[in-house]
Amino acid sequence: MTSIQNIFDELCRIAPLELQMDFDNAGFQFGRADREVHRALLSLDVTDEVAEEARVLGAELIVSHHPLIFSPLNSVCDTEAVQRRVLFLIENGIGLISMHTNLDIAEDGVNDVLIRLLGAEPAGALDEDGCGRIGTLPESVPLDAFLKRCKEMLGAEGLRYCAGGKAVSRIAVMGGAGAGSLEVAAAKGCDTYVTSDIKYHQFQRAAELGLTLIDADHFYTENPVIPELARRLSERFPDVAFHVSERHRACIRFA
Repeated sequence: MTSIQNIFDELCRIAPLELQMDFDNAGFQFGRADREVHRALLSLDVTDEVAEEARVLGAELIVSHHPLIFSPLNSVCDTEAVQRRVLFLIENGIGLISMHTNLDIAEDGVNDVLIRLLGAEPAGALDEDGCGRIGTLPESVPLDAFLKRCKEMLGAEGLRYCAGGKAVSRIAVMGGAGAGSLEVAAAKGCDTYVTSDIKYHQFQRAAELGLTLIDADHFYTENPVIPELARRLSERFPDVAFHVSERHRACIRFA
């Protein structure tokens, strides 16, 4: 028998909670620790659609990257989105575990998966918190070819970028919002930085630094870890069916 606690313990081995940043709320969010798990659903976020998907699947557990409960709840009722989802999941006997910034920082977590998808082996963290990764491609490629690789490997509908004027060789990545580390990427000799949630003035600064800055979207830069996590959990708990959400999609669309 595999319980929610067993899966939580394994997730903490993969991405220790001590790694999470101070602002975060990763961990076992709610549910019965001794609940037996036969089916679990993995998703980047817990939306209404994901919650319903878990119910239809008959899952006893959701494992998400972004915590559903991020700020303290003053009540749990059906009048507000987060509270409504918490209530729905509890009423349907579905527990929730969220592995957030600890999974960003952990070895073989969000950023290692991301940089390998883009063709480089991780060769160290990008920032002082241990988040992000830097690495070097086996051979430099033209920017156009690298942009095509990003779209194809991440499944992104489109990319926003500014060109630094160099071929792509030494890259930095940070899944999710990583604009604050663009100066660090440039200082570490990276010619290209892939992240998301970039503002206009940050593109301007990257151009001044001669750094190619690519905004590949928050969802697409983080979501690749979800199937990888499902694979690892399936190997550890063969008696549990781990499903990657089929309903969760990027909320930002391109016309």
